[in-house]
Amino acid sequence: MNTLSTDHQPVIDVHAHVLIPALQQAVAEGDPEGFAALQALEVLRNGPESMAASGAMIKERWQQLTDLDRRLADMDTQGVDVQLVSPSPSHFYYFAGAELALTLAKQANEAVRELVDRAPDRLNGLGLVPLQHPHLMVEALEHAVKECGLPGVEIGSFAGTPGDAERTTVELSDPRLEPFWSRAEELGALVFLHPFGCSLDERLDRFYLANTVSQPAENAVALSHLIFSGVLDRYPQLQVLAVHGGGYLPTTIGRSDHAWKVRPEARRCAEPPSSYLQRIYFDSLVHHPRELRALIEAAGPSQVMLGSDYPFDMGSDHPVDEVYAAGLPETDASRVLAGNAARLGITSAAALTARPTA
Repeated sequence: MNTLSTDHQPVIDVHAHVLIPALQQAVAEGDPEGFAALQALEVLRNGPESMAASGAMIKERWQQLTDLDRRLADMDTQGVDVQLVSPSPSHFYYFAGAELALTLAKQANEAVRELVDRAPDRLNGLGLVPLQHPHLMVEALEHAVKECGLPGVEIGSFAGTPGDAERTTVELSDPRLEPFWSRAEELGALVFLHPFGCSLDERLDRFYLANTVSQPAENAVALSHLIFSGVLDRYPQLQVLAVHGGGYLPTTIGRSDHAWKVRPEARRCAEPPSSYLQRIYFDSLVHHPRELRALIEAAGPSQVMLGSDYPFDMGSDHPVDEVYAAGLPETDASRVLAGNAARLGITSAAALTARPTA
């Protein structure tokens, strides 16, 4: 296990998850038909082989997802001082109607706060907002940040219900999200972008493509909606953190720049798309030293932070070691492991509480 040698800032993992069984029970009871449809969609998207493997994986890692003592012990083994914990993306429940969706978001916010309060020197957390109901997102955001004291919220790459003609898909470029972006910027709230599911559906239903291809593709699509629509121009102080290293976008951004130059419909943003990579934050979870170096080259060493996707099998059991394995300059490794999160204000709940107020 490696530790920082250049400073005493805590090593912070910005991408770690918790399961909230009571939340799943609430949605199953509140909308049993919608919940059954979601489960059927997951089978369609993943295929039977992956569903079986994922079920076994969750069973094996259940304690890590739900037991605080096990989480803290694993953090010690990994060399992680602080986790920024977010609900498992399986808790998005973007099919839920307005009243239920807002209730679920607030219940998730409170559950994360309760977890953080049990180990405030080691944890902080993110809440949820109902992306499928843009008019409710500000209320849920304010509940997470102002009432529960969380530093931000987690959102998916889009919200839509396949086969539901009455529900319009919500992309991150949707004009109805403008009040949410504005309020998030005003609050200094972190918006944690984590895909779950993919509109390609059964095309990815074998070989675990529903994760290995879907997640980086969805990251690229969602970030492209943010960039090309001008959201980051209108809200220059907005803090967006994209998991999985931003997926396919950062290291194939040249094609986006070319489109911006030659296609008038791609000129909705003020600057070439590649310039916005220096305004977006990314986690380090790219699974190869070469790819981590490429991400840092594309976005800059100030934009990447340690991420493990704890405790899922597509995450990393040794996230700190993987940062060192990339052979980064010591100053860059220090930034990824600790400095960038600290600069962004991501730290333990206890450390935030201890800060003097102006």
